[in-house]
Amino acid sequence: MASLLLLVPSLFSLFLLVPASVGNFYNDFDLAWGDGRANVLNNGDLLTLSLDRASGSGFQSKNEYLFGKIDMQLKLVPGNSAGTVAAYYLSSRGATWDEIDFEFLGNVSGDPYIVHTNVFSQGKGNRLQQFYLWFNPTTDFHTYSILWNPRSIIFSVDGTPIREFKNMGSSGIPFPNSQPMRIYSSLWNADDWATRGGLVKTDWNLAPFTASYRNFNADACIWSNGTSSCNSPATSSASSSGSSSSYWLSLQLDSTGQHRMKWVQKNYMIYNYCTDTERFPQGLPPECNLS
Repeated sequence: MASLLLLVPSLFSLFLLVPASVGNFYNDFDLAWGDGRANVLNNGDLLTLSLDRASGSGFQSKNEYLFGKIDMQLKLVPGNSAGTVAAYYLSSRGATWDEIDFEFLGNVSGDPYIVHTNVFSQGKGNRLQQFYLWFNPTTDFHTYSILWNPRSIIFSVDGTPIREFKNMGSSGIPFPNSQPMRIYSSLWNADDWATRGGLVKTDWNLAPFTASYRNFNADACIWSNGTSSCNSPATSSASSSGSSSSYWLSLQLDSTGQHRMKWVQKNYMIYNYCTDTERFPQGLPPECNLS
């Protein structure tokens, strides 16, 4: 019965699985670094990042956003990807930055990828949760989504929520709600820590390593010159296609979404900072006792 939960779409998951539009990588992103290792293909419908011994690569969004529903389809590095990390995240700038992270930690052939999630607010992170995926993320594209609104941050995979970080600002817990963020992605070598704590090193004989991206969508509030597009009376929300839907600004997990998330956390979560008393000997972070 529990496994069927992944097949029953909730109102929340239906919204995630049907993006308002599909963006174009030429229009929506800049190739930030990598000296030719990042490439936009198929008239802007596909983007690839590559990593070799000399360098990795990365891209960033042209727009900054303050709240949004961000969807991206990724196909991760196949085969022996040990030591590599593909990061896909939102981040602001400055010493007290905000950040919302998906990171995909490579592994030796046949072992599952680890999905690493984190939330930074006012420069403070240490909110790590890690999961195995219930499919092979290297054989096909899968949708990784971040819903970020004034109420919560929800991480989802193919429409299935895996993590929620609620806004508990009334309890004095910082929440990313005032700093606009860009979307970033990078593929880089982290064999000093990424695979089994750094025990398994990158096999450069297998380079270049390549991750692929498609079907980007940002149904989001675009931030420009100190103003949010969501404050415009003409459009309550803006995306790469100018969508005027703003349902996501107040969207929360319904009971089915909560049940699905708990199922994933029970069966696929491998680390939760809220249970790591060794890391927090003086007491767990306050949100752990409130969420």
